[in-house]
Amino acid sequence: MTKDEIFGYTPDEKYGTGVAYFSMEFAIDQALKIYSGGLGFLSGSHLRSAYNLKQNLIGIGILWKYGYYDQGREGNGLMKPEFIEKDYSFLQDTGIMFAVNVHDAPVQVKAWLLKPETFGTAPLFLLSTDVPENDELSRSITHILYDFNEAARIAQTIVLGIGGATLLDILGIEPDVYHMNEGHAVSLNFYLLAKYKSLEAVKKRVVFTTHTPEMAGNEAHTYSLLKEMSFFCNLQEQEVRSLLGLNGDYFNYTLAALKFSRKANGVSQIHGGVARQMWGSNPGICEIISITNAQNEVYWKDTILDEAIIANRDEAIISRKKELKRDLFKVVADQCGKLFKEDIITIVWARRFAGYKRADLLMQDWERFTALVNQTASPVQIIWAGKPYPEDSDGIWQFNQIITRAKPFANCAVLTGYELGLSALLKKGSDVWLNNPRMYHEASGTSGMTAAMNGSINLTMPDGWVPEFARDRENCFVIAPAPANLSEAEMDLQENRNLMDTLEKLVLPIYYHDRPKWLSVLKKAAADVVPAFEAGRLADEYYIKMYNS
Repeated sequence: MTKDEIFGYTPDEKYGTGVAYFSMEFAIDQALKIYSGGLGFLSGSHLRSAYNLKQNLIGIGILWKYGYYDQGREGNGLMKPEFIEKDYSFLQDTGIMFAVNVHDAPVQVKAWLLKPETFGTAPLFLLSTDVPENDELSRSITHILYDFNEAARIAQTIVLGIGGATLLDILGIEPDVYHMNEGHAVSLNFYLLAKYKSLEAVKKRVVFTTHTPEMAGNEAHTYSLLKEMSFFCNLQEQEVRSLLGLNGDYFNYTLAALKFSRKANGVSQIHGGVARQMWGSNPGICEIISITNAQNEVYWKDTILDEAIIANRDEAIISRKKELKRDLFKVVADQCGKLFKEDIITIVWARRFAGYKRADLLMQDWERFTALVNQTASPVQIIWAGKPYPEDSDGIWQFNQIITRAKPFANCAVLTGYELGLSALLKKGSDVWLNNPRMYHEASGTSGMTAAMNGSINLTMPDGWVPEFARDRENCFVIAPAPANLSEAEMDLQENRNLMDTLEKLVLPIYYHDRPKWLSVLKKAAADVVPAFEAGRLADEYYIKMYNS
């Protein structure tokens, strides 16, 4: 395939540096289920904005046969992970197949292309091992995103990193920059090392984005298992340790990526500082800067609402929000048998399901929660949605607990199927977007950006991207953090009180009794979130600060 056939457009000279962008997941469209959460939402928006700007960037990912999982329900209404085969007729078969070694045996990898014109993205190559030429074990490597089996996950990272780099060579494309979006593609560096013969030559070509502010969340495996699985491209364990100056029994993907790269970035100003603190004591790591995440406005915004906000037409804003709420409430009625009302404030908590995000913080003080949802003076409607990892028993238990506890209330609903489509409905149909992670655990968090683009006001902890945006009571409502010297349990209790106080004493009174103020906050949020947190800024900033520097 020629470069013209791949792109379908001539890259702008401003973005002449050729970039290969490696990510384990891409959230491109509801029809293409190859993502789990925020990492995919970010990479999908990046590719859309790269297309809008006509950048010289190619995406490399995996074609997951069963996606992440489909979120269904058991007979009793509780959550059930389902794995359903996906087919995509809109992907182009490139006719390219090649071998990658896994466990010292060749595994056949087939390349598919998502052409730019299909969904308006930079070109995206998707790799699959699900071909007749492989045995069943090899075929299963690209079946399930983030497979719970350790060896399978390692094989997935080999296919992404080494397989992606191999594909580029077959295509005759030699990128100026290889960009690892998170550490999953770190194996590509061993391929490049074999190709270019020195660590310095690799570092000239590689940059890295880290998304994980918790040490436990940074993937690591034993050297012996990685060597056994052909992760190091024929290097011996001691050679890897000596090359990168690594010790211990575990090879940490993030640490290795920081040593292979010429520059890295955290995904908010806060996270950049956290990342430097986490990794800065390790010799030989690259500089870590900050490039705050962003989302593609063209994809996410409701055009009618956006035009009303820009024109400062209050009645049109109110009217359109009611229409968008009605669209969301059809899903609530369909899934939960509950009829929500468009004139009642609707609060949404919806994002990837993880413990630190505290989906149930609203319920921490059960007596106060029930008083809130039962009172009629300033009535509320609350919706939860999100996907726990399918093997996370604690996360699934928490999700099901929220379903069980919310079930008796006609004004509380828990929705399943949280993907791009439902995410858009929730952002457009909510009045308040609730974000209450434990402080310094959220690297960025982008859902509040697209909520603000759609007239949903953030009620939020000041973590991740928020401090760069937030003007309390002007463009959002900030939940005060608890003192840092408290225990985790004490923090949860204090921050629950702060959340409930803000909701009861500020958010509800303004919504019901000061409509001009509410609309002022809504419009200010929409004005402040673009262009600062629009992905065109992000895509441009990566070229300026990472690719061309």
